[in-house]
Amino acid sequence: MTILPLTHDHWPAVLAIYSQGIATGNATFATDLPTWETWDPGHLAHSRLVATNAAGQVLGWAALSPVSGRCVYGGVGEVSVYVAAEARGQGVGQQLLAALVAESEARGMWTLQAGIFPENAASVKLHEAQGFRVVGRREKIGQLAGVWRDTLLLERRSPVVGAAATPA
Repeated sequence: MTILPLTHDHWPAVLAIYSQGIATGNATFATDLPTWETWDPGHLAHSRLVATNAAGQVLGWAALSPVSGRCVYGGVGEVSVYVAAEARGQGVGQQLLAALVAESEARGMWTLQAGIFPENAASVKLHEAQGFRVVGRREKIGQLAGVWRDTLLLERRSPVVGAAATPA
């Protein structure tokens, strides 16, 4: 498996994998597929990755969205990780998320967060394996298909970026 920067050329495969995630009903509140023109500006220009097999087929993708437009949150990003149905359970998500963490830290990001449906136990486990912790449960935070859904808020504080002690 190879981890590469996600580019516009990967978009058809990324969109197909995102569609599979939407179809599970446990990956996102989104119900419609975005265009590249919508998705691109909604995600940070860095820390966009795809995992490919030896044949160049995209197996999964990961990206960060800004959590706020306020400058004080410039080092905080929200994680998206999606793995193709046929590649799940093969370590693709682990490699993507590990690479995303490393890339984000190289870009000065100090906190990553993720909102995950509690029913998506595999995603929660994946994030916890990469150092995320459950901060809390957001009850009835949004509706999906007319049903109120909870999400778990997970975060990972970088032990590298911003870890130096501040003077008292």
